[in-house]
Amino acid sequence: MGGISDNVRGLALAISSSVFIGSSFIIKKKGLQKAGANGSRASDGGHAYLLEPCWWAGMITMIAGEGANFAAYAYAPAILVTPLGALSIIFSAVLAHFVLDERLHIFGVVGCILCLVGSTTIVLHAPVERKIESVKEVWILATEPGFVIYTCAILILVLVLIFRYVPRYGQTHMVLYIGICSLMGSLTVMFVKAVGIALKLSFSGTNQFKYFETWFFTFFVILCCLVQLNYLNKALDTYNTAVVSPVYYVMFTSLTILASMIMFKDWDHQAASPILTELCGFVVIFCGTFLLHKTKDMGSTPIVSSPVFLSSRDSSSREIEI
Repeated sequence: MGGISDNVRGLALAISSSVFIGSSFIIKKKGLQKAGANGSRASDGGHAYLLEPCWWAGMITMIAGEGANFAAYAYAPAILVTPLGALSIIFSAVLAHFVLDERLHIFGVVGCILCLVGSTTIVLHAPVERKIESVKEVWILATEPGFVIYTCAILILVLVLIFRYVPRYGQTHMVLYIGICSLMGSLTVMFVKAVGIALKLSFSGTNQFKYFETWFFTFFVILCCLVQLNYLNKALDTYNTAVVSPVYYVMFTSLTILASMIMFKDWDHQAASPILTELCGFVVIFCGTFLLHKTKDMGSTPIVSSPVFLSSRDSSSREIEI
């Protein structure tokens, strides 16, 4: 009975998290737009948005959403919580139409659907996570050679993207900004699980904050979140919100599952059939991402019918902003 009650709590927290996070994309972009009109844009390296109340409202909303998501992982398994993150995509896309006057082409809708189907397929067939009782157990898993190599590879790749490719192609290739957020996010989730376990056990009477491992994980959670926040701001300020949200979700979910498989070695106990299904899910995600990137090209093609979420008054005058 306690397990069912925990799942209900986790479900409610995950849904509320999606609503908050989906809204935060829109609110923060409104703040970025206002700040850009009065000063340097975030995409140009400016920080005028820090003086914009609307951006802070979006930031608070995102923190509330991430807090709810953090708590959801403490109560319910990832296989229940992770797919519900897709709700934030739909919520932000609808709000972007009404609040930001951004449009999503019919092929962009198909791309979103493919991304959701692929991500859901992976999550539903992902292996059951092992039960962890203390931060010490997470530390042992995090310091094994496989995950250490993965972490080093991620950090090196992020540094290369930041210092070599972002200055040259950041304004024209959305995948750079979102890639940095997603790569760091895959590490963040692993560390967040450790901190979540520490908090849950501490509230139950077993203090986990007496171990240095807990503070180590907490430090890296904060560091990774700051990097993600910076480049997510740049992505929102430069590209269409209706495309940023699903691509971010897809890349983040895929890399997080990959990190979890490396760290917890869940594939060692799976049959070939679910593993093959998960790989097919990745292929579907890649197809959906490709369609999302091609949305801007389809929008300028006369043969294609009117885009979805576009009023007839604007259909002949506005181009898709990616």
